[in-house]
Amino acid sequence: MIASAIEKYTWNDIGAPKVVTSEKQHERYVEVLLDLDRRKHLTPAEKDFAELLTLLIEAYEEKHHSIRAASPVEVLQELLLANDLRQKDLVPQLGSESIVSEILSGKRELNKNHIEKLSKRFNVSPEVFF
Repeated sequence: MIASAIEKYTWNDIGAPKVVTSEKQHERYVEVLLDLDRRKHLTPAEKDFAELLTLLIEAYEEKHHSIRAASPVEVLQELLLANDLRQKDLVPQLGSESIVSEILSGKRELNKNHIEKLSKRFNVSPEVFF
């Protein structure tokens, strides 16, 4: 199926998709993929084309845009910054200011209950804390 997308289908000015080798090409492929994603009904060829673009984009991003794994504390600190919050704002989720302080300093780990409450507070998957 994907091979037929390469042979029979091209999108706008990108032609048949190829391995992504530049940031400019990456941006263009992402733009086309987003355009396809916004459309309500895709033909089978368009679906194949979108799948192929996704694979090519993912391969490029894995190689050139890899993100190092963040610790649960780093994730929590980033969520605090992004939401313009202070340590005391986490007391309802974590129990007390001293517990919040211990967690953020690395002296105490988040437990299952903390993670559940934090994921709800920040509307994120609990997986971000693992």
